[in-house]
Amino acid sequence: MSKFLWSYLLISPAVLGATLVVSSSAMAADAQQAADALNPAAAKAETAETSEAKLNALAAVSETTAASEPVEEISEAAAGSETQAAIADSGTAATESAIAGANTAPAVANPQAAASQATSESLAAVEPKVAQPVENSAPAVQLETPAPAATALPEQIGAAQLETPAPAATALPEQIGAAQLETPAPAVAESAEQNLPKPAESVAQTSAPQDQNPAATLEQLNQYSSEGAAGGETQGQVTSVSQLSDVRPTDWAFQALQSLVERYGCIAGYPDGTFRGNRAMTRYEFAAGLNACLDKVSELIQAGSGNFATRDDLAALQRLQEEFAAELATLRGRVDALESRTAELEANQFSTTTKLTGEAIFALSDDFGGDISVFGRDNRNLGSDNNEAVFQQRVRLNLNTSFTGRDLLLTRLQVGNGRNFNLGATSEGTQTWNVVGRTDNVVALDTLLYKFPVGPRLNVTLAANAVVWDDIMPTVNPYFEDFDGGNGALSTFGQRNPIYRLGGGAGIGFDYAFGGRGLLGGVFGPTSLSFGYLASNAANPSQGAGLFNGDYTAMGQLTFTPGRNLQVAFNYNHGYFSRGNFGFDNGLGNGPDSLGGFTGTGVANSLNGLSEGFEGFRARKVVSNSYGAQASLRLSPRFILGGWAGLTNARILGIGDAKIWNYAVTLALPDLGKEGNLLGFVVGREPYLDKLEAASDLRRFRNDDSYHVEGFYKFQLSDNISVTPGVIWVTNPNQDDRNDDIIIGTLRTTFTF
Repeated sequence: MSKFLWSYLLISPAVLGATLVVSSSAMAADAQQAADALNPAAAKAETAETSEAKLNALAAVSETTAASEPVEEISEAAAGSETQAAIADSGTAATESAIAGANTAPAVANPQAAASQATSESLAAVEPKVAQPVENSAPAVQLETPAPAATALPEQIGAAQLETPAPAATALPEQIGAAQLETPAPAVAESAEQNLPKPAESVAQTSAPQDQNPAATLEQLNQYSSEGAAGGETQGQVTSVSQLSDVRPTDWAFQALQSLVERYGCIAGYPDGTFRGNRAMTRYEFAAGLNACLDKVSELIQAGSGNFATRDDLAALQRLQEEFAAELATLRGRVDALESRTAELEANQFSTTTKLTGEAIFALSDDFGGDISVFGRDNRNLGSDNNEAVFQQRVRLNLNTSFTGRDLLLTRLQVGNGRNFNLGATSEGTQTWNVVGRTDNVVALDTLLYKFPVGPRLNVTLAANAVVWDDIMPTVNPYFEDFDGGNGALSTFGQRNPIYRLGGGAGIGFDYAFGGRGLLGGVFGPTSLSFGYLASNAANPSQGAGLFNGDYTAMGQLTFTPGRNLQVAFNYNHGYFSRGNFGFDNGLGNGPDSLGGFTGTGVANSLNGLSEGFEGFRARKVVSNSYGAQASLRLSPRFILGGWAGLTNARILGIGDAKIWNYAVTLALPDLGKEGNLLGFVVGREPYLDKLEAASDLRRFRNDDSYHVEGFYKFQLSDNISVTPGVIWVTNPNQDDRNDDIIIGTLRTTFTF
C-alpha cells in the first residue's frame, strides 16, 4: 500500500504542473489570436515564440517523468525533487510567456487552490473551452483542447491509467492559425475557471480545416470495422501467435507481435485466421488497435496483477495517445453517436421483438432456343418455341421475431407473377423466382416456422407452413444457396441437391451441432447431425391426409466439417406420395394429370407418367428412398469448388421400381472485381429417369444425355442492390435428343432491405 501512496504523491505534482502549463498556454494562444486581429504583421512572430515556449515546457515535463524504473520501485525523495524542479521551471517559463504575450489578467487567479480542488476530484481532466471563431474566418473549427497530463490515478494501482491524451496542447498554436479567433484573454480565464471541476468527456479533432472531413473519417472507420467479416464468420481473441497462419518465427516483428498477443492479449486476427502483417494500415486502424491495448493494460492494472507497467511503458503509451489523439477522439465520438442512434431506434422501432427484412426481384428473361417440340411418354407434342421476352417479379417480406435473442419466429409473405416458359413436359431451366405459390400477384403466406435452441448445441425447428428441408439442415452449397433466390444461382437446380426438394410442409426438425456455433451457423457450420419430419397436408383432416396419414417425408443428414475450408454431408430421404404428388416440388403436390416439379425432366418427375397417370392408366402412389452426398471445398477465400450427387429409388406401388439420378459441379468466385460480387458456374444433370422396371408397354422412354450448363455474374451495385446477368443452357430437354436445346438469357435485379 505504501508503494501506491508514494507513486500517487510523486505523480501528483507532475500533474499539477502540467495542468498549469496547459492553462497558461491555452490562455496565451487565445490572447495571441486577439492581438493578431489588431496587428497581423506581429501575429506570426508572437505565435512562433509562444509555440516554442510551450514545446520546451512540455519537453521538460516529459523528460522528467520518463524514467525507466518500475513505478512501484521509485522512491519519494529522489523522484519528487526532480519532478518538482522540472515542473517549477517549465511552468514558470510558460506562464510568464503567456501573461506577457496576452497583456491581460492571469488566467488562473489562485493556482494553489485550483490544484487542491483538482486533486480532491481525483485529478479529473480539465477541458478549457475556446471561444467560437468570427463569422468571416476560414471554415469553422471547434477546438476542445484536453489537458496534457490529466490522468485518472486509481488509489489501488501502482501505475497511471491513461485515459485522456495529451498532444493537443503542443499542436495548438499551429492549428489555431487555420481560423481567426476573436477572443480576449479574460474570457478564456473565466471559461477555464467555470469548467475546472468538470472531467474531460471527449477529445475533439484539432486538425486543419482542409484535412478535417468527418464524413470521410466515419467512412474509413466503417470500412475498417467491417473488413474481413465475410459470410457472418467471426474470429475471437487470439491467445497464441501460432493461431495466425501467416506469422512465422522468422518474421522481423515476431517477438513484438508475440508480446502483444501473449502478454497483453489485445491482438485479433482476420476471420480467415491470418494477421496480414504486410498489409498497409490507416491511422484509424492503428488507433483502434491502440485503444484495445490501452483497455487491456487498464484491466491488468485494476486487477492488481504483479506485472506492473514501467515508466518506459507508460511513456510509450502516452506518446502513442498523443500521436493518435484525434483518431481516438473520433472513435469515442462514434460510440457516442451510435448510442444516441440506438436510443432513437429503440424509441421509434416498429416492434420490440420483430424486425422486417425483404427481397424484391425484377427479372427480364427470354428463351432463345430453336424450334422446340418437347414430347411426353406417348410422343404427343406438349410444347413449342412460342416464348416471348418476359418481365417478371417476386417480392418476399420476412418478419423475423425473437423473444429471447436466440430464438427466431419467421413469418414470410410473398407475391409474384413468375411463370415458367412454355417448355412442355419438363421442369428443366426453372428459375428461382418461378418458385411462388400463385402467379397472379396475390399476397399469400409462405414459410412459417419457429426455431429455438435447447442448450448450446441443439436447435429445434417447429414447422407450421411451407417449410422445406434447407430451413432445417445445411445444404453445403454456399454462395449458390441464398435461401431466397435473389443473390445466388439463377436456376432452382443450381441452388442445392434436388433431394432437398422431395417433400415439405409442416412438422418438426432437429439440428445438433458437435461444435460451438450461433443459431444459424456460418458459411461452413460445425459438424452436425440433422433430422426431421414434414407432412405436405398436415392441416387437412380428410381421410388419407393429416399429419401422419398423408404425404410425408423424413430426412436425416450427417454433416462433417473437418476444417475451416471443407464441408461434406451425407443424407437420406424417405417419402410417401399419394397419387399424382411425387416430384421434386417442395411437397406442393399438384395431383393427378398435372405435371409438377421445380427441377428435373418431366420423365423423372412423373416416373414416365406412371405417378401422374395418362389416358387409360390411373395414377399410382409412390414410396421413395433417396441418398445424397454433397461437398464444398474452399481452396482460397475467392475460389470455392463444390458439387453433389443424388440417387432416388422410387417404388411405384403395383407397378415396379425406378431409379432417378442427378449430379452437378459448381464453381464460385466471390468478390471478383468488387466486394460482394459473385461469378458462378453450374454444370450437371438435373434429375433424370435412368431405369424403370415395369411392363414392356409402360417402360418405354428415352434417356439421352440432358445437361444443364449455367453461368452468371452478380454485380453488387450497393449494399442493397445487385444486378445479375446470366445464361442457362439445357441440352436435349426432357432427356430426348429430338428436342432442340433450351437457352434462357436473364437479367435479374435484386433489392434487399
